[in-house]
Amino acid sequence: MAKIALDLTDRKILSELDRNCRIPASILAKRVGKSREAVKYRVGQLVQSGVIEKFQAAINPSKLGNLMFKVYLKLENTPDEREKFFEELKENKQIYWMGISDGAYDCVFAILSKSAEGFYDEINFLLSRWQHLIVSKYVGTMVDTTAYNKKFFLSEKDGIPRLVAGQHAENSVDGLDMKILSILANDARLPIAELSRRVGSTIEIARSRIGKMEEKGIIVGYRIAVDFNKLGLEFFKAILYFKSLSEKDEKALYEWMRVHPNSLYYIRSLAPWEAEFEFAVESYQHFNSIINELRRKFPQVIRNYEHLIMIYESWMPAYSEMLRAKTTSKPVLQSNDKHFKPERLL
Repeated sequence: MAKIALDLTDRKILSELDRNCRIPASILAKRVGKSREAVKYRVGQLVQSGVIEKFQAAINPSKLGNLMFKVYLKLENTPDEREKFFEELKENKQIYWMGISDGAYDCVFAILSKSAEGFYDEINFLLSRWQHLIVSKYVGTMVDTTAYNKKFFLSEKDGIPRLVAGQHAENSVDGLDMKILSILANDARLPIAELSRRVGSTIEIARSRIGKMEEKGIIVGYRIAVDFNKLGLEFFKAILYFKSLSEKDEKALYEWMRVHPNSLYYIRSLAPWEAEFEFAVESYQHFNSIINELRRKFPQVIRNYEHLIMIYESWMPAYSEMLRAKTTSKPVLQSNDKHFKPERLL
């Protein structure tokens, strides 16, 4: 796939949208030094070319009462069976996220469940038909994920961390909240007037509901999904095994990832390893230089690592199922819902 050429203005627009894709067009235009019309055209071109795949709200499933379990599989070299397996996974309504990879594992996916017992039943039923294909299986529980804005657009070193998972909570949400979340998950740049019309509410109430979900940590930000291939980048995951980890070491690792221009995610897991670091890089050589830098910087922490290059990744049906299933009552439309700040929406 040919790399799409971007100029500085394009990169500034992408950087701003990844920080907050609901930024008003007037503010976006001011920050990139162009007219509203020029910026609107540029954004449209970035979408049309496929560089921007989606404007999406980052929703924390833990704040809707879910635990997240991850499964790592090494598969037999039987191409037809592997493709059938992957297609079945893609249709499975229990799977939240899925990646197909080269390297230490061939497939990684995440499942949301309310309990360890529920996950145990789900994963055993899911994989029971495919034991002939599975060479090895590792299961982990995600403690939390720190996601960073895509600093590589401008080679920035001032990352904005957004925490996903972590302490879970059974937040009370109703049908109106879930309608709003379902829309924002797939079209987070939709103007507030259109969003409120689609959910059958008023602008004031929609703003208030969004603000409350931000306060509860259900919505942790608004970002863009991009096609790394069209940017000339590849998505690598480093699976890290630690020797030891003091509180001071962990703070230093967080800061190293926060300021690194290619970092995407810092994932803490209960698994045979301790952490996963993810990067958008130009090549394997680039990724290897980053890992070597990490090992030199933290020789007292890093014992060993494995890596994956992600060939395919996608949010799966369970992402949408989560937003349909978690309702507790009928919407109550209160005219005094006034918690959201209007300037944060279009």
